[in-house]
Amino acid sequence: MKLTTRFAPSPTGYLHVGGARTALFSWLYARRHGGDFILRIEDTDRERSTEASVNAILEGMNWLGLEYDQGPFYQTHRFDRYKEVIQQLLEQGSAYYCYCSREELDKMREGQRARKEKPRYTGLCRSRTEPREGVDPVIRFRNPTEGAVVVDDLVRGKVVFQNSELDDLIIARSDGTPTYNLTVVVDDLDMGLTHVIRGDDHLNNTPRQINILKALGAELPKYAHLPMILGADGSRLSKRHGAVGVMQYRDEGYLPEALLNYLVRLGWSHGDQEIFSMDEMVKLFELEDINHSASTFNPEKLLWLNQHYIKSSSPEHVARHLSWHMGQRGIDPAHGPDLVKVVEAQQERAKTLVEMADNSRCFYLDFDTFDPNAAKKNLKAAAEEPLTKIRDTLAELEIWDAEPIHEVVKEVAERLDLKLGKVAQPLRVAATGGAISPPIDITLALIGRERVLQRIEMALTFIAERIVANG
Repeated sequence: MKLTTRFAPSPTGYLHVGGARTALFSWLYARRHGGDFILRIEDTDRERSTEASVNAILEGMNWLGLEYDQGPFYQTHRFDRYKEVIQQLLEQGSAYYCYCSREELDKMREGQRARKEKPRYTGLCRSRTEPREGVDPVIRFRNPTEGAVVVDDLVRGKVVFQNSELDDLIIARSDGTPTYNLTVVVDDLDMGLTHVIRGDDHLNNTPRQINILKALGAELPKYAHLPMILGADGSRLSKRHGAVGVMQYRDEGYLPEALLNYLVRLGWSHGDQEIFSMDEMVKLFELEDINHSASTFNPEKLLWLNQHYIKSSSPEHVARHLSWHMGQRGIDPAHGPDLVKVVEAQQERAKTLVEMADNSRCFYLDFDTFDPNAAKKNLKAAAEEPLTKIRDTLAELEIWDAEPIHEVVKEVAERLDLKLGKVAQPLRVAATGGAISPPIDITLALIGRERVLQRIEMALTFIAERIVANG
């Protein structure tokens, strides 16, 4: 049988970090062993499932580059199949109708708690043969009462559950809709799942699902339950720890490969290696190498990785992702310098694409005010002469490129007996509106002659007005 894994999120929100790691591990394992990776949308919770959440999951998978070989499959499209299996279980005696009212169930659990017993369904309707008038029954799975379920988990090792601890779970609600543990089993069976890789919060569901699979005469998949991800405070990762939605990291300027590299190291390792290409992940990934203990999410480590990928990736690749951020700022990168060259000028320093995009505004958009602090420090009376000479010399420059621009700045500094910074920094503020940019020659080359001359003129006007204002 062909190795097959799946990612099966519930569309009740965005694609969060924990889900993305599960998807990545499932995807890597399938790719490592020449198998199929399935995307399944578990949308049977009609009250909480939304189309917006489905789109958020698909968008997150697409941004991460985790392409799926089959799907997306939607559980709401498979209700007829679930009813067929439920009927099969009823006919073979593996399921039964339960007519217990909510009040009876509450009384049952209260008594168990009073006796310090684990609250569970006692099987009151197991032997009932007649329906109960006026009650819409649920359908329960007739769980074995003896023996044990042994889960040979590929991460945690052997985990044993006593059947006596598992009650008869509901597999169909009173309105006939199937429940999670039933739909998951049927889907995994029909879709030929050989490996179920998921968070360890699902471990307690596994013995119940195994018993249903056995009742259906199915071959069992292998299970791998991933340890949870913790926040810095040691509690389970949640919204209060900051950005936990995959697309929020896109919005904050992270490259997808930086997030993937970070996620793969949350629970998996290969020696002391920290940085992995996607090809290396596929080549090296094995479930047996996943750590047993929980992982702690470290935003600083992710930021470090992102800076590494911005710096080491091809400018063309970075530009493809930067383009989206430019559009978010109302900038069409087609109307201005080549975005690849803008990336080349900045990728040594930028930690995020948001930072790079903000620092790239001056290459595409004009401005009518200077940063107050930068102007106060650099656009003084002393800057008037060097800026005037640079303006005049740049206006006559035959080739508008970084090297000849550098020579102009250097020559003016030498002619006025000034340090290069005393000329370059006022020029930077004049040309960009602020105090930070790539090297001044590259910056001016990217902005373009006409804009540079206009902005120097604006800076000279600013200085003149400041001189007058100061008497």
